[in-house]
Amino acid sequence: MAKQGAKGSGDAKKDEVQLILKNRKLRHDYAVIDTYEAGMVLAGSEVKSLRNGDVQWADAHARFDDRDGLLWLYGLHIGEYRQANTFGHKPLQPRRLLLNRAELEKLRGKMTTKGLTLVPDQLHFRRGWAKLVICLASGKDKGDRRRDLMTREAKRDVEREVARRAKQR
Repeated sequence: MAKQGAKGSGDAKKDEVQLILKNRKLRHDYAVIDTYEAGMVLAGSEVKSLRNGDVQWADAHARFDDRDGLLWLYGLHIGEYRQANTFGHKPLQPRRLLLNRAELEKLRGKMTTKGLTLVPDQLHFRRGWAKLVICLASGKDKGDRRRDLMTREAKRDVEREVARRAKQR
């Protein structure tokens, strides 16, 4: 029984997520349909650069390769690790994403719909492994963005008025 208690207390620490990068513009530019957490195939120097926070989204997106049917991430810039001299990596190389077969097939089926794309949401370490949260999303047009801004502003005005009236009492 003592082993269970010790194991249970360590589980909370193991599941701790260390956030590296978050895509703050995702919900502004896209309507998110579904999210997936994928592992990444990385070189040692890439992991060191991620731990240092030397990473940028730029135009990062994921897509399936027609030749091998695997999911790849393009456009993620992971800076060079200076101490890795000759054993370093290319900053903008495509990186393979790891999902189980069922999730890959489900995603491949959904990606046949026109207008959907896979956009990274956040990059983090979980249990020491680099993970990428990717979102299946469709792009918003100007009208959708304006509508979202108007509803957010109206909600803020209502909350402000409720707080003002509660303060008067």
